[in-house]
Amino acid sequence: MGLVTALVVAAGAGRRFGGPVPKQFLPLGGLPLLAHTLRALAVPGLVDRLVVAVPPGDETRCLAEVVAPLALPIPVALVPGGAERRDSVRAALARVEDRTDLVLIHDGVRPFVPRRDLEGGLAAARADGAAILAVPVSDTLKRAGADGRVAETVPREGLWAALTPQAFGRELIVRAHEAAGATGAAATDDALLVERLGHPVILVLGSRTNVKITSPEDLAIAEALLARGASA
Repeated sequence: MGLVTALVVAAGAGRRFGGPVPKQFLPLGGLPLLAHTLRALAVPGLVDRLVVAVPPGDETRCLAEVVAPLALPIPVALVPGGAERRDSVRAALARVEDRTDLVLIHDGVRPFVPRRDLEGGLAAARADGAAILAVPVSDTLKRAGADGRVAETVPREGLWAALTPQAFGRELIVRAHEAAGATGAAATDDALLVERLGHPVILVLGSRTNVKITSPEDLAIAEALLARGASA
């Protein structure tokens, strides 16, 4: 069996969050947010390598503040990310060894990934080539019109909210990104690029504690989850 490599996308500037410090370096429970994310993924026997895309120029900072203090049990490589998420993933993919079978792609600001979710996503990807963690949509959805009023209510039956990590066969996800690069097609997640190839993507029920930190309110929620003993 080949290697499993987890790619962590942590190259954003965090403009929506605000403040002078990119959100992936903000403290959570005494450690940078990104440190919790890496520790959650570095599970020997499940994940063999980590490749982390960081803001260009922040490689030394990330090594000193995040990677070195953790003494993780698996190797970690740092790469400069790009202007868009897709660019960062492609830069990280370029560092994946050929003997890798499966690639996990994860947001650097999702610090709470239970081991069972990693196991479920990897098992589904081994069986079908592509799988994503997701949760059923529970809120009523409204589509807004140009005037800011409700244009319609969208039925939520059958709708799922995509999470990360997303797991793919290495050759499949490389091919998907090459195709996207050739056309310049944008995507909000990597599964969409695989879907455009016509390859099915399996939905794997994930945990609702696998929150993405995009605002100060989210960071407060993460502190509360950490205090309650959430896996990080």
